[in-house]
Amino acid sequence: MGCALDVTEATASQPEASAAPRPWRDLALRGASAAVLIPLAVFGIWCGGVVWVVLIGAVMVLLAWEWLRLSGASVYRWPGILLPIITLGVMLLAAFGPPIVALGLLVAGCVVMLLLLQRRGDIWPAAGLFYIGLCGFSLILLRGTDWAGLLNTLFMVLVVWASDTGAYLAGRALGGPKLAPAISPGKTWSGAAGGLLAAILVGAVAASLLAPGGASRAAAIAAMLGLMAQAGDLLESAIKRRFGVKDSSSLIPGHGGVFDRLDGVMAAAPLATAFALLAGRGAPLWH
Repeated sequence: MGCALDVTEATASQPEASAAPRPWRDLALRGASAAVLIPLAVFGIWCGGVVWVVLIGAVMVLLAWEWLRLSGASVYRWPGILLPIITLGVMLLAAFGPPIVALGLLVAGCVVMLLLLQRRGDIWPAAGLFYIGLCGFSLILLRGTDWAGLLNTLFMVLVVWASDTGAYLAGRALGGPKLAPAISPGKTWSGAAGGLLAAILVGAVAASLLAPGGASRAAAIAAMLGLMAQAGDLLESAIKRRFGVKDSSSLIPGHGGVFDRLDGVMAAAPLATAFALLAGRGAPLWH
């Protein structure tokens, strides 16, 4: 889902900061990985139903494994094992039960994990449960089972892909002042502006093709989703810097880990779901 080209971490630790810049060195490998993953994501969105639930469930388990690995915990030991289990429970309730109960399970699970971890003073597994669980809940609810859910999910994913790719291309081509050097030295203001512009343009075009009408609202929503995706990217960079790693894992050649590729989607999905709920059942979120 978040498989489009993205602004990479040019430096995530001090040793990497001194490396000679090679801005396009990973383009071919990243493109090859995206060529495999993007059709898989689109297939899942198109099918919806059980296919979508299974695909998102697998992604959430991988995210849980990466998050616990980053924070020094383990998905195979207590209480880390609760992260994927509760996340999957939240997803299933969102798909087949009352969404409010799914949110209740998510909140209760976070409280339980905090209580279990309070003696260690470690909040990271509980924070991961909230962030990953909310993402899984949002992606299931956003897609739903109707045609509007398909359109809404495609719109959100296209906007995030556009934001990632626009930031990558503009940042690499133009360079310039750093956006947040203390968090992510590889990101630039030009990349952020390019990503935002790409998100707005692609959002407006996608809305006109998927369900014409509300072009200005679609552009505004796309801008907000693009900004949220960039915020998610920076949040992930801050988390990786906190734990001194460059990538969340090495599962995806040229991209890093699943968290590296879905950081924008994880932040944008709850906002897109909120817009979809405000638009009402059966309506595209930009109408």
